[in-house]
Amino acid sequence: MSPSRLQDALAANAQVWGGWVVGPTILGPEEFAAAGYHYVGFDVQHGYLDDADVALLLRRLEHVPIATAVRLPSADPAPIGRVLDAGADAVIIAMVESAEQAAAAVAATRYAPAGVRSFGPLRASLGHDTAELEARVSVFAMIETARGLAAAEEICAVPGLTGIYVGPADLAISMGYQLSDAWTHPEVRAAMVAVQTAARAAGLVSGIHAGAGKLGKSMADLGFQMITLASESQALRRGAAEHLDEATGRAGGPPASGQAATGTERGGYN
Repeated sequence: MSPSRLQDALAANAQVWGGWVVGPTILGPEEFAAAGYHYVGFDVQHGYLDDADVALLLRRLEHVPIATAVRLPSADPAPIGRVLDAGADAVIIAMVESAEQAAAAVAATRYAPAGVRSFGPLRASLGHDTAELEARVSVFAMIETARGLAAAEEICAVPGLTGIYVGPADLAISMGYQLSDAWTHPEVRAAMVAVQTAARAAGLVSGIHAGAGKLGKSMADLGFQMITLASESQALRRGAAEHLDEATGRAGGPPASGQAATGTERGGYN
């Protein structure tokens, strides 16, 4: 069995670019792949998906050239095991605030005696070698609170962790700022840089939920390697608005009614 698509992409590129899926869409992941995105993330924390929905979507992507990651709300081993059994390349665990929580996330992806993952393969193509099944999994801890920020170095030191993934919205809120400060306040930006620096020092991948192309470029300039640009709903809204602007002669004008500014639309912070 070859390494995961995500591991392949990270090895071959200075940055990998991701899309995000928050609903049970069939076309979204395939369109991200066709557009040249390296990975797609499925959101079980905030999206309208559960791990069973994700398992079906992952099966549909078996022969589509795009890597997959699943964000889960906790280190509960059962849902983590199910999405990995269905073929996810990575799990992103939300709201990690300590080394102990990060270690629990890693343990949920490892079989005994190293972890607590239960053996239950759903995809024959993954094989049955437990060492290979463990090796293809990437584990990301989300740092998105002031407590997580304070514990960043300890979290990054957890054995088996692949990387850190920053959630700017919750990070800004937890630090006492407004949502609108997530990308503009110097202290929030400094916090993001601190997390990226800790990850780099530990030899880990640094990821972030940028939510827009321009923000993604600025995060790449800071050294982030795994950068999520937009959800399927954001991409649809932006494309739909552009088509309407072209048809009505409004191209280059103000956003269409109901359309938010770039980087602040629903799902743009995370």
